[in-house]
Amino acid sequence: MLKTHRKNLLYTLTLTLLTLFVKNGNSQETAVPKPLITYIQKLEQEFDVKFSYVDQDIRTIEVIPYESSVLEEILTDIEKQTQIKIQKLNERYYTLTRSVTVTICALVLDNFEQNTVPGATVEVLGTEIAIVTDLDGNFKLENIPRNAVLQIQHLGFKPLFVNAEELINSDPCSTLLLAQNYQELDEVVVVELLTTGLVKQSDASIDLNTAAFGILPGLIEPDVLQTVQALPGIKSIDETVSDINIRGGTNDQNLILWDGIKMYQSGHFFGLISAFNPYLNDKVTIIKNGTSAQYGDGVSGVISMRTIDDISENIFGGAGANLISTDAYLQVPINNKLAVQFSARRSLTDFLNTPAYEQFSSRAFQDSEVTRNSSFFFYDFGGKLLYDINERQKLRFSFININNKLDYDETNQDTSRSSQSALDQTNLSFGGNLQSTWSDSFSSHLNIYSTQYELDSRNTTINGQQNLSQVNRVLERGLKFNTITNIGSHVNWSNGYQLSETGILNFTEVSQPPFKSDILEVMHTHSFFSEIGYESNNKNLLARIGGRMNYFNNLDTFDEIVLEPRLNVSYSFTDHFKVEVLGEFKSQATNQIVDLEQNFLGIEKRRWILSDGIELPITKSKQASLGFNYQNRNLYIGLEGFYKEVEGISTETQGFQNPFQFGGEIGKYEVRGLEFLVNKKTVDYSIWFSYAYNLNNYYFEDLPPNTFPNNLDIRHTVTLAGTYTYDNLKLGLGFNYRTGKPFTEPLEGNPINTDFFPYRINYSEPNSSRLPEYLRADISVIYDFDISPRVHGSMGASVLNISNRANVLDTYYRLNDQDEIETIRRVSLNLTPNISFRVRF
Repeated sequence: MLKTHRKNLLYTLTLTLLTLFVKNGNSQETAVPKPLITYIQKLEQEFDVKFSYVDQDIRTIEVIPYESSVLEEILTDIEKQTQIKIQKLNERYYTLTRSVTVTICALVLDNFEQNTVPGATVEVLGTEIAIVTDLDGNFKLENIPRNAVLQIQHLGFKPLFVNAEELINSDPCSTLLLAQNYQELDEVVVVELLTTGLVKQSDASIDLNTAAFGILPGLIEPDVLQTVQALPGIKSIDETVSDINIRGGTNDQNLILWDGIKMYQSGHFFGLISAFNPYLNDKVTIIKNGTSAQYGDGVSGVISMRTIDDISENIFGGAGANLISTDAYLQVPINNKLAVQFSARRSLTDFLNTPAYEQFSSRAFQDSEVTRNSSFFFYDFGGKLLYDINERQKLRFSFININNKLDYDETNQDTSRSSQSALDQTNLSFGGNLQSTWSDSFSSHLNIYSTQYELDSRNTTINGQQNLSQVNRVLERGLKFNTITNIGSHVNWSNGYQLSETGILNFTEVSQPPFKSDILEVMHTHSFFSEIGYESNNKNLLARIGGRMNYFNNLDTFDEIVLEPRLNVSYSFTDHFKVEVLGEFKSQATNQIVDLEQNFLGIEKRRWILSDGIELPITKSKQASLGFNYQNRNLYIGLEGFYKEVEGISTETQGFQNPFQFGGEIGKYEVRGLEFLVNKKTVDYSIWFSYAYNLNNYYFEDLPPNTFPNNLDIRHTVTLAGTYTYDNLKLGLGFNYRTGKPFTEPLEGNPINTDFFPYRINYSEPNSSRLPEYLRADISVIYDFDISPRVHGSMGASVLNISNRANVLDTYYRLNDQDEIETIRRVSLNLTPNISFRVRF
């Protein structure tokens, strides 16, 4: 039987007063919670008794004072509110002991009509304890770990994660609200990986729930683009979030979405910090293979971020600061159908010099011949309007603005030549979503967006006559409409259409010698997609098969149709053992040119370009993988092998450090890989070991030799890490090892070719040398505490590269003004400390 409940502050206070009135036979003047320590100190004075306790056990606990003249009645009420065990030693002395286990109860409602949710599964993560809510939506759990995390889920609702301690002192039982989810009926959580809030879904994708996020080594905030690098097969070879490599691919081959908007900028501080504030993100999906047909672009992987999409009854928000930046976020409900969100972040780097900034700055500026006087700052802000038109239709509007600004003077110590430079990197995006549920079996989703990215760089030589200006601008508008039809209880059918118009401008002007280039290209892409999902009665077999047809039309040069079949199948042989077969064809029309010795000393080297069908074709990929998963209680073991081929790449998009850099030859790369993960996880700790093997080779028909190692060919990658939680304290420690990336050295014995003017470097065979191995250890700690019943705080500290090891990330060569070869080495972050303080309410 469904019951409707309304929960608000007045109701809660009134109910508390009435309850106390019944107990005591008269009304109370106040029911304001007080710290337990303060309360028992008052009892010691009133009743001439002494309480013995461990301060840490009860420091954060609050109680509502119980009006009585009988001490035993007061102590019984304290035990009921807190589940603290109170033992009487004699007439004067008592002990207070925090119990290891607790008993909790709650009422589960939906967050729209606030109807009860019977049959919801309540699972104590890391144990075998699980129950379902009764017909009235209630549940009760006895003798569960005090620090347990509960996962509550029901078909048609998003999973909810709750700490057990939040429920132990509520009378009547707490009320929990489940957010409705019309689209994700086929998603079933398989296993929680590495830390809380990071789960592997039945379709092999990984979901990150930032609200439930625990801790990872080196992280004190749930940074999305840093967190994904904890997964096997996903790394950043140069330690930046703006250059994430998924299974041997380049960053421009990843599709990065924010509320359905394609993002062309993902990092601050030249890629060292994520550009997306994590505290309004509700769900992040990471896909390495077996992508749904609804996603186009991104021949390597998909990272899709979605901000909080539900209207809460109460205002919530938070703020925080670390040694790099400060931020704040807020959601304000206007009424039960309308709410607004806002988040903002700004760096402290232009007026506060911290150890973290010093290390980040040294990492970004590594050219030893240049001294600088620079000013740098970044900011981002975003917002969202949430409007529930009615019970079955939701309208959302989102926007985000990202900005990096750098001004600096540089002086060449050898020539005394000075110059002034400026670099502005901005992204402004708007989007709207309409989610409609037309019946129990049919729903639709409409997404419209506009995004603009711009990189504007200028350089003026004071002692000379040369001025350089470069602009890279991307303007994209898109529309996407898809429907989902449920055919019976086991089959769903998804269909849709997507339209995008992408215009890219590349402008370059040099005053001496005079040169000007102004290139604008526009691409129209029409895509139709369809796929069918199936789930067997016993849920052992899950399958999704579909396809996508893309029609690319470059208005100046060419048009092309590309077909993309997709496959995603998993089968559970037993309760613990499952096999996954994934496959996909994908394509994209946008890439990034990498200019390694231009654009201001290599600080920002990447410029977006469009495929033109001549110098750069449509980039296409195909990938297949076979995986085996074993899960038994707290142990997870995963093994996956894959083959991936990406064709239609140019030497200009790969970052070569040899004569191939500017040739523009077209080729492909092939990756054969293996990924292994074993994770032992309980409520208190999580330990994992991961290993990835990649054999990644280029093939360029017109180059000698035509086959050689990929610039991202990292053969072996190993991670050993763990986290530990004790009450409100979280610890994370991790070690990362990988073999060195390939690079090209000058030819031994004849390094300089004097047959040309200016002189050139004679190189050995491409990528025939290897950098030293990479090894880094990181540590982090977070402590959560309560400032008041509604306001919570946390403090965090982290150290990146504990051993201060100088890992060489890249090596290349150039000729100086004396025609001598210089060796340029890019080195990793040194020991980098950071601290943070946050509040939320």
